[in-house]
Amino acid sequence: MNRHGDFIWYELLTRDIDAAAAFYGEVIGWTVQDSGTPGIDYRLFVAPDGQPVAGLMAMPDAMPAPLWLGYVAVDDVDVATADFVAAGAMQHMPPTTMPGVGRMAMLTDPQHAALYIMRSEGTETSTVFQAADRATPGHFVWNQLTAADPDAAIAFYVDRFGWRQEGSMPMGTWGDYKFLLSGDTAIGAAMGMVPGGQAGWQFYTHVADIDAAAARIVAGGGTVLQGPDQIPGGSFSVVAVDPMGARFGLVGARA
Repeated sequence: MNRHGDFIWYELLTRDIDAAAAFYGEVIGWTVQDSGTPGIDYRLFVAPDGQPVAGLMAMPDAMPAPLWLGYVAVDDVDVATADFVAAGAMQHMPPTTMPGVGRMAMLTDPQHAALYIMRSEGTETSTVFQAADRATPGHFVWNQLTAADPDAAIAFYVDRFGWRQEGSMPMGTWGDYKFLLSGDTAIGAAMGMVPGGQAGWQFYTHVADIDAAAARIVAGGGTVLQGPDQIPGGSFSVVAVDPMGARFGLVGARA
């Protein structure tokens, strides 16, 4: 069972699920399979190691743009939802139980970054997120939050999820890139707005060859917005947008 505050699942809401399945299959090497969920076309992205790591479904008509969402484990969804709302968050989907899966709610934090909180029915530990230093291709390795007031955002999540903020990397006039930990695991970072940036959560997936993956993004109709840029530890990162308009990130070595 994952601890309170761990990222345990990811999900893409998009306009064209067939096109998204093909694009990410080429770029990251995921295969796609049906989830078997009755009454809904909910598909699973499966990493090369055979493990499902994310969901894929059509976005609601009222949603302004496609996006990736993260799911964070909590001990009690109802209690956590009430706590979020009392601290200034907005509830978009009330606590809801999906039989065989778990109980979940969709929220936006006080600075409008969207995410799910969830309590799984099963007792197995999710490994869809892996620490960057021991990640395998196709798994998520970093969760980055961009906010107008990153210190307030950090304080909000530290209070809700028990995360720690430890260490930072200066970005000059744009402030510091502040690292976030769940337990002893570095799970991501928070930063202020930068030119060309987009507020909210952005998730990075591990690939074996960052340059080859960047070339596949362009060949598949996506756009590389930034990178490959070297990051601490010797790997490289890419920020991109898929053909439907959802932002995502990649992390990997150079061949």
